[in-house]
Amino acid sequence: MPRAAEQRKLSMMRRLLSLIAVVMALVAAPVAAQSCQDGVLCIELDNPNIEPLPFAVPTFVAESAGADQYARDLASVVAADLQGSGLFRAISEDAYISQITSFDSPVQFADWKAINAQALITGAVSTTGDDQIVVKFRLFDVFAENQMGEGLQFVGSTNGWRRMAHKVADAVYSRITGEGPYFDSRVVFVSESGPKNARLKRLGVMDYDGANQQFLTDAQAIVLAPRFSPNGDRVIYTSYESGFPKIYVLDVASVGRRVLQDQPGTMSFAPRFAPNGQEVVFSLTTGSNTDIYKLNLSSGERTQLTTSPAIETAPSYSPDGTQIVFESDRSGTQQLYVMPASGGEATRISFGQGRYGTPVWSPRGDLIAFTKQNRGRFHIGVMRTDGSGERLLTASFLDEGPTWSPNGRVIMFTRETAGSGGSSTLYSVDISGRNLKAVQANASDPSWSPLLK
Repeated sequence: MPRAAEQRKLSMMRRLLSLIAVVMALVAAPVAAQSCQDGVLCIELDNPNIEPLPFAVPTFVAESAGADQYARDLASVVAADLQGSGLFRAISEDAYISQITSFDSPVQFADWKAINAQALITGAVSTTGDDQIVVKFRLFDVFAENQMGEGLQFVGSTNGWRRMAHKVADAVYSRITGEGPYFDSRVVFVSESGPKNARLKRLGVMDYDGANQQFLTDAQAIVLAPRFSPNGDRVIYTSYESGFPKIYVLDVASVGRRVLQDQPGTMSFAPRFAPNGQEVVFSLTTGSNTDIYKLNLSSGERTQLTTSPAIETAPSYSPDGTQIVFESDRSGTQQLYVMPASGGEATRISFGQGRYGTPVWSPRGDLIAFTKQNRGRFHIGVMRTDGSGERLLTASFLDEGPTWSPNGRVIMFTRETAGSGGSSTLYSVDISGRNLKAVQANASDPSWSPLLK
């Protein structure tokens, strides 16, 4: 291959890798200026210039009667997914010089270069009489004039067309960035309605972008802290329907449920599945003491993991299941600790000013997200698993309850506004602290599912 052509082939990847390098520099950067203490020298990366990669995704080609609307909608969702990541910028169709009228026709690369489209996504869709839809796509590096990877084809029910769009966007995202996908995933949350002093709450589930919302429970009892199982088939949560907080396990497909344990005189809450899906870790209050316990879902065997007289709650497993991070006030203030999954001696990992809570381990295993309260403000932050490298990603009247995307690059959380008319909204932010955006209004307590299967 001529040297000039080879350089063109690498141009788009170099640009994207440069963009990702800036993001990764933010992730690996020392503590930001607001966290620097005791005269320690810190380097702060202040508002680096990240230029999203321009791409084009023309309306997919409708290859059968009745596929026209799907062709438009599929391309629209793919564009929204990629642009919503903050790493890509969709070029308006008004700027297109040529159109894609046949999936197999040669691409006129000069027309796409002229509008500076560095990536081009082409697709086609057809429907059948039995409510099935076939979606196929290709990804091109415009300046190298090459196809990136092989084309893919998805087949399924017409009701699942949005999932197919997310799958296309995931494939494009992963091929260009080298990161794992996350668009084809769901979020379970608490849907809220009514005035702030009499809020009605029920469990809801939606696509990661807020679409396809469904309800899993009614609003007859307060529900809190839903959490997906490792394979996304179950949700564990806390309900006050008996008058006391108790933990329930709900099957997402059948919406059937059962109480985890029913022991008179106790309160159980803050549950979370172990990575193996066969155990649950949670907090149990007996009398005035709150400790962390582990329960085997098959045998019912319960193991007490902490024995401190302090309040210890919000446990979260490491991805390999060997450690648990949790919050405790055993030091006098609310802080974060890590202990072996079998219990035993715990190590404090949070040492900044303020109080720390709701820790959750990244699916990549490299970071722990948390809620921090300091000087009247709430923050969502991340730190390494040993407590170093603390970075605050948000700040507001009330931000809390982070949850990780399946690829460990985006965090969703609850933001509540002040005042008697205040409401809760789900927001997301990437781990560089950029791309903050609202996802779902009148909602709280999100939990991100793994990638759908």
